Amino acid sequence: MKYLLMIYGNQEKWDAISPQDWPAEIAKQDAFNKKYKATGELIGAFGLGDAVTAKLVKRAEGKPVVTDGPYLETKEYMASFYLLDCESEERALEIAADMPWAEIEPVEFWPILHDAEKDL
Repeated sequence: MKYLLMIYGNQEKWDAISPQDWPAEIAKQDAFNKKYKATGELIGAFGLGDAVTAKLVKRAEGKPVVTDGPYLETKEYMASFYLLDCESEERALEIAADMPWAEIEPVEFWPILHDAEKDL
C-alpha cells in the first residue's frame, strides 16, 4: 500500500535554524532518504519551493488563469512530501516516526487509496 507523508513549515521555522546547522539538518534528511530508498519503501522525496513562489491555477473559458501565492489562512505551508510503498500501515507509521524532526514537529500521514499509475 502507498502512503503520503507531509512536512509543514514556515519562514520562522527555517530562520530558527542557524546557517551553521543547516548542513547537518540536510545530512539527516539525506540519510533518511537513502535509508528508505535502499529498502524500496521510499518511492520519492520532494522539497517544495518557498510559499512566495507558489501559484493558484484555475480555468476560465478553457484557458489557465494564474494568480500568485497559495491560498493560506495560516503561516504554515507544505514544505515537502514523501511517497512510501510499504507492506503495512504499521511499517509506514514506523518510517514516518523516523523522519528527522518528528520528535519536534508532527508528520502528516495519509494512506493513498487510488493509484492512477496502475490505470495508465
